[in-house]
Amino acid sequence: MKIGIAGVGFMGSIHAEGWAQTGAEMAGFVAETVEEAAPLAKKYNLKIYPTLAEMLPDVDVVDICTPTHLHHAMTLQAAAAGKHIICEKPLGRSTQQAREMIAACQQAGVQLLVAHVVRFFNEYALAKASVTRGEIGKPGVIRLQRGSFRPKKAAGNWFLDDAKSGGILFDLMIHDYDYARWIAGEVQSVMAKKVTTGHPEAPIDYGLVLLTHRGGALSHVAGAWAYPPPTFRTHIEIAGDAGLIEFDSADSAPIFNLIAATGSGAPDVGLPSSPVSESPYTTQLKEFYAALLGGPQPRVRAADGLAAVQIAEAALESAATGKPVQLQPLAEVLP
Repeated sequence: MKIGIAGVGFMGSIHAEGWAQTGAEMAGFVAETVEEAAPLAKKYNLKIYPTLAEMLPDVDVVDICTPTHLHHAMTLQAAAAGKHIICEKPLGRSTQQAREMIAACQQAGVQLLVAHVVRFFNEYALAKASVTRGEIGKPGVIRLQRGSFRPKKAAGNWFLDDAKSGGILFDLMIHDYDYARWIAGEVQSVMAKKVTTGHPEAPIDYGLVLLTHRGGALSHVAGAWAYPPPTFRTHIEIAGDAGLIEFDSADSAPIFNLIAATGSGAPDVGLPSSPVSESPYTTQLKEFYAALLGGPQPRVRAADGLAAVQIAEAALESAATGKPVQLQPLAEVLP
């Protein structure tokens, strides 16, 4: 199976590193200029293609690691050529784009796998497994936080162009929308607020989103572009009717704790994070590769990518109007 990677930025390089640890064969990279792709092409001794169209005849799978606003057109092009597709999150820049992407892949009979990598991070996966085993009972309140430094203000930085990236509520916080839904199920309504403050030359963005799940749980999702580089912090708190799971990346020695309610109080049971043997990006690509070879379905599917975009789009609408947005059931949104 031959893989072609579209995009040679940070995610393109991370995906190349992951593919190198699978049994797949990489064919090359699509890049706007030879100069951009040269370091990666040299490292893996691969070809540089100036356009996706020129790469398509040489690959079985297209791995899309380009900016968000390019995902839709590239997916439709690859699907029309009968190629399986792996697409970085967010799946599309809008719910309508995501629907069209899924429909095109269904019509072409190819797989569409969406890279929501947070599901593959060790602490997040352990928390999900704990919830699935019923160790904290039924989840009632979920708090998720994600904070980093603001992308650099530079010409051509698409992250800072809301029309292309969607900004903090869409691009950064979509990780936690997907995770909250993985834990507590479908989302019924979204209420969001975004604040930009600080000096105009060094602004700080903060977003807060409240998700009401159809099963009754509430998720509080906070995101920030507020820290000095290279700081990146995350926090998980899942409260159930029989216990609590908590993880904070800022701890000097992070411990994944399960606090289970008992008749004698709520003792700290203590579930240390298991050793991480590989990058979650590599784990994700190995799981995708197995699925492409006919193995088990991966833990994240195209419908999950669509659902995350639907929530993110609703967050943007709510922040703009100051009103909650009711979501159409996913079954009615899927093509």
